[in-house]
Amino acid sequence: MDKIEKMKELIKEIDKHNYNYYVKDMPTISDKEYDKLYYSLVDLEQETGVVLPYSPTLRVGGQVLDGFVKKRHEVPLYSLNKVRDYQDLRAWADDMQALTGGTDFALEYKFDGLQMVIEYNDGIFVQATTRGNGTIGEDVSAQVKTIKSVPLKIDFKGRLIVQGECMMTNKNFALYNKTATEKLKNPRNAAAGAVRNLDPKETAKRKLDYFCYSILLCEGQNFQTQQQMHDFLAKNGFKTGDFFKICKTADEIIDFIKEVDKVKSKLDVQIDGMVIKINKVSPREEIGYTAKYPKWAVAFKFEATEVSTMLEDVAWQVGRTGRVTPIAILEPVELAGATVSRATLNNIDDIRRKNLFTKARVFVRRSNEVIPEVMGLAEKYENSKEIVSPKTCPVCNHQLTQKGPLLFCTNHFDCKAQVVDRLTHFASRNAMNIEGLSEKTIEAFYSNLGVRELSDLYKLKKEDLLSLDKFKEKKAQNVINALEKSKNSELSKFLFSLGIEEVGSKTAKDLAKHFKTLNAIKGATREELLEVEDIGEVIANNIVLYFEDKDNLKEIDDLFEMGVKIEEAKAQTVDQRFAGKTFVLTGTLSKPRKEVEELIEFYGGKTSSSVSKKTDFVLAGEEAGSKFDKAKNLGVKIINEQEFFKMVDIK
Repeated sequence: MDKIEKMKELIKEIDKHNYNYYVKDMPTISDKEYDKLYYSLVDLEQETGVVLPYSPTLRVGGQVLDGFVKKRHEVPLYSLNKVRDYQDLRAWADDMQALTGGTDFALEYKFDGLQMVIEYNDGIFVQATTRGNGTIGEDVSAQVKTIKSVPLKIDFKGRLIVQGECMMTNKNFALYNKTATEKLKNPRNAAAGAVRNLDPKETAKRKLDYFCYSILLCEGQNFQTQQQMHDFLAKNGFKTGDFFKICKTADEIIDFIKEVDKVKSKLDVQIDGMVIKINKVSPREEIGYTAKYPKWAVAFKFEATEVSTMLEDVAWQVGRTGRVTPIAILEPVELAGATVSRATLNNIDDIRRKNLFTKARVFVRRSNEVIPEVMGLAEKYENSKEIVSPKTCPVCNHQLTQKGPLLFCTNHFDCKAQVVDRLTHFASRNAMNIEGLSEKTIEAFYSNLGVRELSDLYKLKKEDLLSLDKFKEKKAQNVINALEKSKNSELSKFLFSLGIEEVGSKTAKDLAKHFKTLNAIKGATREELLEVEDIGEVIANNIVLYFEDKDNLKEIDDLFEMGVKIEEAKAQTVDQRFAGKTFVLTGTLSKPRKEVEELIEFYGGKTSSSVSKKTDFVLAGEEAGSKFDKAKNLGVKIINEQEFFKMVDIK
């Protein structure tokens, strides 16, 4: 075999492994084996001086470009008409049924990325063009070649033009920001900025993906349905997303949309709605187009997750560790079904990076559908003011200490905000679970009874409580009983109650399971702590520093003197039937989810929030969603509740 033929064989082999890794998420060889193949190809290219046009070595990016070349689209690109609500969607679906004499519908994600058209000829990648204005776009072929989920060679040998979306997955977005000097704002902007960067090597660093959803031209092919197009794209190695449904009725479409709406924040890609097309291709030309969009397809948009509003002021909030965090005070705005008037700003460096000012208009996004975050400046005005860090604590007026971009109040026992937050955390359900101790009650303890330390709670007498407003005999006795009951605690809950920075409930459980005793945890080195699954450098350091602090050790001793007892973690149960197994739970279960998770942990297993090739079982309840579909696609074993309870001998 000559060297060119050997290169072709290597490319075929590497393309297969790229497809398994980047499209199917199921690698079949190790990184070391892959590198050996890749560098064998590199060596042959250097020896021969030949680089085939579809070689995977082209993906690293070439020379910096002088500028983008304009390109007229051979097939004009249309926008999608949007339906405002389910009523409009039903009306559109009814119209389509009437016009076609009966049709089913294709339902897909509406990706929130950068639209891209890619052309192939004789099975080889030819060109990639941005959408632009729908008629003229920009040639970004050099940049798009760096995207590893874009095939440079496909099986289909005719001329092909496809349409899709360049995206940065949430996972790759988070990984990039971990080490980036300049953090990216959001995955959509990150993808657009990467593709429209004149240096393809910079594009390659962001590890983009390409999700393909439409065929604009396919020489010699006569597709009957959207389903056939989707299957053709998948067969030729394109990523199409993990959601494609054929629906027969508007009710079925709406049910799926509601299901996706519930889980969209957990997806690894940003979507802002769903696209609905009539599945049949033949009636589309007859149904026709307006000047802007096809009449045979619509987009249903989810409620906005990003809006703009006025940043009126910044409040500085003190937490239980003394960290002082800026909070944006916003002009109230509707966002994802809720009225938002406050949002996180992280720290002063984050404020400066985003170029924020008070009395200015800013973009606000709802992160994971829960915590609103200010993303950046929209517009600055003449009366806009610079945001300045405080020098003293906004609660106790104590001089603040700065550690990197973070501010801290070190007045640990006399700063009301710190003490109240620390005590409230200590008493919370997943910690010592002291019923009746709300934040307001603890504020009263602080102001009127001199409670400052955790152990002070156990020094309270019934007569102390009766001296407070709104405390009658029964309420006072209930609190005393709750305090007494809480003295017997599990090791993991006690650890969590201490409020060690970044040690959440799960980490506390992992520590208890690994070390078994409090003394073992107190004496653990950073290296020993890093052996615990999911504990990294930062958390390990926080734990070591906490137990090196004499005040913290004294407080733990004082708690024990007041009668607090820890039930040390028991030796691992002999029955480890789920050892090394990972479960993902989806849908509605007949038992509380927490109870099922504890059962899995009891038998040595663990749970995860997302399905991957490493998942062993997906436990599916009623109305199981996209995790169920992903498990099917990956070949992960899916079990129902009856099967699970049989595995754990529960009838």
